[in-house]
Amino acid sequence: MSQSTPVALVTGGAHGIGAGIAAHLVGQGWRVVTADLKSAPDSPGRHVVADVAEEAAVHALVEGIAAREGQLDGLVCNAGIMIRKPLEELSLAEWQRVLGTNLTSTFLLARAGAKLLRASGRGAIVTIASTRAHMSEPDTESYSASKGGLLALTHALALSLGPAIRVNCVSPGWIDVAGEELRPVDHRQHPAGRVGRVEDIAAMVGWLLGPEAGFVTGAEFISDGGMTRKMTYAE
Repeated sequence: MSQSTPVALVTGGAHGIGAGIAAHLVGQGWRVVTADLKSAPDSPGRHVVADVAEEAAVHALVEGIAAREGQLDGLVCNAGIMIRKPLEELSLAEWQRVLGTNLTSTFLLARAGAKLLRASGRGAIVTIASTRAHMSEPDTESYSASKGGLLALTHALALSLGPAIRVNCVSPGWIDVAGEELRPVDHRQHPAGRVGRVEDIAAMVGWLLGPEAGFVTGAEFISDGGMTRKMTYAE
């Protein structure tokens, strides 16, 4: 069992929620490796440019962590893309690209990282799904399917990898990842009174990776300001 400073891998870590999670974990004393298709010169940890939808890239990423960091205690599967098109215009290649990045990558990462996570003695995986696993807008078939699949994969992994490795899911709603100009109505429509912030998701992920969540596995945590519990009717 490793007792040194814990190490986390955060995918999709070059920007947005992933970057926020990485920064939060570093602030909590973790060593962090981020992975993304994009470079991240401001990454708070070691950054690797990698396509986590590719099996060879995932293998190399995890092997690199074994060689350089020597351990893996937390895995945050955050990488995700959306291609929003009418169903008749969505190509099979586009469908497969979304599922590959959003869903298959988590399978590849969990499979490749299981040995290191198990050896940690405190291994935990957090997947980042979406409230779109439960509700949709038009022209989001590939994204919604990938997030619904990710939710199911989470509880399957929790049973397969437990008790050595805990696996949980965070499903964000509207999170302001770019500092966009928001209207009062954008905040007001949320039962919590505001649009979500990256820090909201990062804090929950940090808790789920830590020892205080030691009795939590196979669970989904919806962080959406209450929107999925709100009935909405046309005026």
